[in-house]
Amino acid sequence: MAPYLTRREIAEAAQAIQARTALRPSIGLILGSGLGPLADEVQEAARIPYPEIPHFVRPTVEGHEGELVLGFLEGHPVCIMRGRFHYYEGYTMQQVTFPVRVMYALGARTLLVTNAAGGLNPAFRPGDLMCIRDHINLVGMTGLNPLIGPNDDTLGPRFPDMSCAYDPALRQLAREVAQAAGIPLHEGVYICLSGPTYETPADLRFLRLIGADAVGMSTVPEVIVARHMGMAVLGVSGISNVALGTEGPRETSHEEVLAAAALLVPRLSTLIRGVLARLPRLPVQ
Repeated sequence: MAPYLTRREIAEAAQAIQARTALRPSIGLILGSGLGPLADEVQEAARIPYPEIPHFVRPTVEGHEGELVLGFLEGHPVCIMRGRFHYYEGYTMQQVTFPVRVMYALGARTLLVTNAAGGLNPAFRPGDLMCIRDHINLVGMTGLNPLIGPNDDTLGPRFPDMSCAYDPALRQLAREVAQAAGIPLHEGVYICLSGPTYETPADLRFLRLIGADAVGMSTVPEVIVARHMGMAVLGVSGISNVALGTEGPRETSHEEVLAAAALLVPRLSTLIRGVLARLPRLPVQ
């Protein structure tokens, strides 16, 4: 992939996908660590391994299977990333967010993005869901914004507004679905760090002090690129562990994150499917 993303590379990836399926998705979904089983519920699914898509890189993290799934979920044509890419894997922010550009090129105008996150809010418990109300782009503040570089004005503006990154109407739908299903759903602020190390107790106290409710190593770059193109975004964090910044011998591990996903998947599946069921269905292209 070239140092900066171009329309040629987006088109090449989209064409390779279109050669495998005639489906044109209206909704894109990104599934976080251990949350891939939702992709098994897709009907009439076409499954394309990432290595078979031009300019897609490979996820190297356990719990990220590495395939694009296109089909129908709750009657909507969808494109699902079963596994995502991370900056800490050694990829550029352009590579990390490239699939969102491709989803848009295929027709998606709504993005539902999920992640496994550490809970900073003392009210959170492992297995809880948090609807992302806003985020803190700590990685971007240090210079790792996916929009750095030449801007293609046909994709989006040079200086996109991020005052409403997470769509209020989609968040309201999520609240309604959660209430009807009896699923506890918090709302809060997600903060993105680069990883791959987990946070020190001092890190965690600082993150809580500046207003974060959950912490993770993804999502924000993808949301920025989606909003650059005008996509409506719903973000949901699955709280995999509680990280309150207290001193002590307890350690956080990726295995703990994956174990919590077993509890999170049924709740997340119910929430996402419920939101999709309430969204108006567009004519299938």
